[in-house]
Amino acid sequence: MSGYRFGLIVMSDSRAGKPEEDKVKPVVDEILKEIDGEVVLYEVIPDDKELIKNKLLEYAESDVDVILTSGGTGFYPRDVTPDATKEILDYEIPSIPQAILYFSLTKTKRAMLSRMVAGVRNSRLIINLPGSPKAVDECLSYIVEVLPHAVDKLKGDSSPCGG
Repeated sequence: MSGYRFGLIVMSDSRAGKPEEDKVKPVVDEILKEIDGEVVLYEVIPDDKELIKNKLLEYAESDVDVILTSGGTGFYPRDVTPDATKEILDYEIPSIPQAILYFSLTKTKRAMLSRMVAGVRNSRLIINLPGSPKAVDECLSYIVEVLPHAVDKLKGDSSPCGG
């Protein structure tokens, strides 16, 4: 049993329903070891706005602490993950994508083309990540250490945030 439970939804028209072809989950699994985290819900689905919204809502009703998405954050017409995410959030947390952008711009100027979104639904933190395994590695590695604190706060921890 892990300390923190994660859901991972990978958006990919070409790999939908074929998790064995997904290269993102192994990257996420490795990074989450740092915080005693574990992916307990996982799917690879097509880039379909209604399906994404429904999966996010389903995961937000489950026993996960954090929902990570990968893919669909760019400019292609079927890149609808941020749009679907915004529609189901109780509220946004813009500082998470801003922090990821700040870091990612040190790697590539193309990072400014990402439309990642983060927020909360039903006390579950939801974070959109890029689709490439390399970008997921860089972005999630950059923010992973703050995720336990965020989860603890969403679960009602009232201790001061300074530190």
